[in-house]
Amino acid sequence: MVDTYILNLLVVGLLLLFVTLGSGLISRSPFSYAIIYLIVGITIGPYGFGLVELRREGLFNVELLKRLTEFVVIVSVFGCGLKISRPFKLAAWDTTLRFIGILMPISIFSIAAVGKFFLGMDWGPAVLLGAILAPTDPVLASALQLKDTNDNDELRFGLTSEGGLNDALAFPFVYFGLYALKDDNWGNWIKDWVGVDLIWAIGAGIIMGFLVAKAIVWIDMKIKERHPVDDLMEDFIALSAILLTYALTEVVNGYGFLAVFVAGLIMQKSYYNPEKPLAQLEFIEQVEKLLEIGTILLLGTILLYQPITNFASQSILVILLLFFLIRPLGVFISTIGKKTIYPHHQKFYPQKRWIFGWFGIRGVGSLYYLAYALDNGLKGDLAEQISWITYTTVVVSVLAHGISATPSMNWYNKNIASKIETSTSKS
Repeated sequence: MVDTYILNLLVVGLLLLFVTLGSGLISRSPFSYAIIYLIVGITIGPYGFGLVELRREGLFNVELLKRLTEFVVIVSVFGCGLKISRPFKLAAWDTTLRFIGILMPISIFSIAAVGKFFLGMDWGPAVLLGAILAPTDPVLASALQLKDTNDNDELRFGLTSEGGLNDALAFPFVYFGLYALKDDNWGNWIKDWVGVDLIWAIGAGIIMGFLVAKAIVWIDMKIKERHPVDDLMEDFIALSAILLTYALTEVVNGYGFLAVFVAGLIMQKSYYNPEKPLAQLEFIEQVEKLLEIGTILLLGTILLYQPITNFASQSILVILLLFFLIRPLGVFISTIGKKTIYPHHQKFYPQKRWIFGWFGIRGVGSLYYLAYALDNGLKGDLAEQISWITYTTVVVSVLAHGISATPSMNWYNKNIASKIETSTSKS
């Protein structure tokens, strides 16, 4: 009898061959790569061929999910940073500041309100649910993001920078929910939360991302002045930057996700040769795509019919409100008064608000925060409730947003982006 591990290798090999050779057809179809990975994951899971069984006696390996999704997110947010070439001016980052400073709190506390008033949660677990589901995903939204450093489209910039930052800035509210689970007297820990988890961790993340990236670029250039580096190994500098930045930031209790995003921004601007960050970006995107396969396959294998149906009504309520009310309304509120967009004074077409509002993709970041919560105090019936609402929301997002991404962006490029390019060239 063939070993299950060998069969798994066979499945992954066939999947890689299929998505590689069929990439031209897939890119023109309404199906995203993530949908294919999810279907294959379900097929090799307990409801299919049973090649992957990650549950033993009803328990799931949370550590595996946490570590895999953690690595996927840090690679992805670094890639987001590498793609952005805008100057560090408030006007250039207006869309991002609005989405992070206004839209994200609206999303977190609106979902928390749903948890409190409709799902029967206390405020602590409700805020935790909001923090898990509020961040948009930088991994599954790659088709909607900036193509490279020469791409200045405001829609793609907004989705790229939002995905790169809000996965980091949801962390304070994850901690808030976990503290409230352990002690419902907020007065016992709220000052520490504000001082350490909100102010210090964010500040440390920004500073460490800047310092580590600058140091790596300086060392890289100094060494190359004396000794050439093997071209085959050079792209690993990007991977080393990700790991060093994340690890050193976590050592000083800063937010590693935020630091890695900042490091990507700094490294993209620090090299004299503009081709260097482009080569790093190409390498990072290849690593990200490989990790995405593993993560979505894993998600497909852990889905179980019974708990999904047990929490189906709650999940559907959250999904409908999040996708069709909270996110679109939050986008509208956060962009009130926004008449022009940096650069070139691009017109803020109303259709952009609709696309921004629809493509609040939930994915790998939400899975990481869920796994982190499960590993740090989220237990029992509440854990089951939040877990299956999260799994279901991510699956629906993969399907709904995956199917609509290609036609939506094709329409946008034809009807909106082309108008912007025409008006910019005339001016």
